[in-house]
Amino acid sequence: MSRKCEVCGKGQVSGNNVSHSNRHTRRKWNANIQTVRVLDKGSVRKANVCTRCIRSNKVNRAI
Repeated sequence: MSRKCEVCGKGQVSGNNVSHSNRHTRRKWNANIQTVRVLDKGSVRKANVCTRCIRSNKVNRAI
């Protein structure tokens, strides 16, 4: 499963862990991607969608 939303394109971002002694090590933040069943052109398929798009009704969920 790719870590990218099929609706808005949100994916993982990178940055640094910063310790108390101010040492920097690389880390990444993954987007909250869920696999949901969506209605797409009259048929049902599975899509990888972020929870922000699910919550704001940017996808038509299949029941």
